[in-house]
Amino acid sequence: MAEPISEASCKDSDPEKEEICGTEDQKRNWETPSLEELEEILHSAPRSCRHGDEVWPNLYLGDMFMSHDKLGLWQLGITHVLNAAHGKLCCKGSDDFYGTTVKYYGVPANDLPTFDLSPFFYPAAEFIHQALTAGGKVFVHCAVGVSRSAALVLAYLMIHHHLSLLSSTRCVQQKRWIFPNRGFLRQLIALDRKLQDERLNEPQ
Repeated sequence: MAEPISEASCKDSDPEKEEICGTEDQKRNWETPSLEELEEILHSAPRSCRHGDEVWPNLYLGDMFMSHDKLGLWQLGITHVLNAAHGKLCCKGSDDFYGTTVKYYGVPANDLPTFDLSPFFYPAAEFIHQALTAGGKVFVHCAVGVSRSAALVLAYLMIHHHLSLLSSTRCVQQKRWIFPNRGFLRQLIALDRKLQDERLNEPQ
């Protein structure tokens, strides 16, 4: 059995990550990629196979193995768990499972291109945002940690940190290999365009 991930192993030697991710969009025009361009970017990243990675300060993205490792989550200091595969047989997360020390939020998503994940973008982003703002640590997962949960993390970075879809994707790719299904990618592209329109229409 693989060893639980430690906090030290989640962090690499890239202390300027947040600054790089946060300023990229300010240096160039906001560009919404096509589905094919986005898939090419996702394919080009090196693949990782760890159970969890810190993809943003105090925000971890991982799989069901890590979600079931209550001791490992406690050692990381996780205070909030967002399960993007809530109610699925493989992912047994619930309020009862984690007890009173961890706040739980379940998104009953199917990893299918036909599933509409977009209604959960804003509620999930708000759950993550409130947790991090309060000084917590959040673990977002689904079964494998590359599609459903990754899409929700990208949406969070786009909504609350005003990053473009491209910038959010590259930011997460620095820490973990991700590949949301085509349906989720289309929904993220639509979110990117919506946020871009809102930004362009903001009063100066």
